[in-house]
Amino acid sequence: MAHQQRYLTCGVDSTIPVELQLFLWECVERMPAPRDYLQVFNLKPVGRLQSVTHTSEEPAYRMQYLIPVQSPVTAKLYIIDDNTHSTMLLAEEY
Repeated sequence: MAHQQRYLTCGVDSTIPVELQLFLWECVERMPAPRDYLQVFNLKPVGRLQSVTHTSEEPAYRMQYLIPVQSPVTAKLYIIDDNTHSTMLLAEEY
């Protein structure tokens, strides 16, 4: 995924801060191989922190992060990898 083209939808662009988008891409980059084609991110506020729960099914993977942000958001996002490019999208855009 490191050398592939990356895309995001208008929904992600308009609702997810750029810093958080970059963090999500980095989460996938740091995963051990092999990686599932579908990465799932659940975002929710925890006080003034952003909770990020990153999961995938095959192989099973789960990691949770708490990071400081200006304005935490609530959203579910996917990153889908088709071996030529990766796309970040909101769950409701799937």
